[in-house]
Amino acid sequence: MNILALDLATQTGWAHSNGLSGIQSFALRRGDSPGMRWLEFAAWLRRVLDRAPTDVIVYEQAHHRGGASTHVGHGFIAQTEAIAAERKIEITNRHTATIKKYATGKGNAKKDAMLAAARKRWLGMEIIDDNQADALFLLSLVTEELKGE
Repeated sequence: MNILALDLATQTGWAHSNGLSGIQSFALRRGDSPGMRWLEFAAWLRRVLDRAPTDVIVYEQAHHRGGASTHVGHGFIAQTEAIAAERKIEITNRHTATIKKYATGKGNAKKDAMLAAARKRWLGMEIIDDNQADALFLLSLVTEELKGE
């Protein structure tokens, strides 16, 4: 089963079961209209899916408290759900606390703890930031769930 895990944010972390992972920035540039973020995200996600066959997309269901990050998160969730529906890809999510507990044993782990845990688990892999770390742990969690581990 091919899985794409997403930590949806302006700095989106991603990890695919094919072994590739990273981050992608969707920060607006000077002169961009607000809608450019949605268009760029949708184009990026379609490119990823074109290159990496995917049966399931899983995203981190963050605990949103309002403001700009909530707006971006919800926008990316909507885009992801629409593209998954277009391509008949199953979609699911896991709450942030579930991922953190899986990674560190604490459901309220801070970003630095998640990054440290990822660097310890995936020795030798360049893990850019906590967004990529979150996506890697999300992928690992769902992979284990689907295998029944």
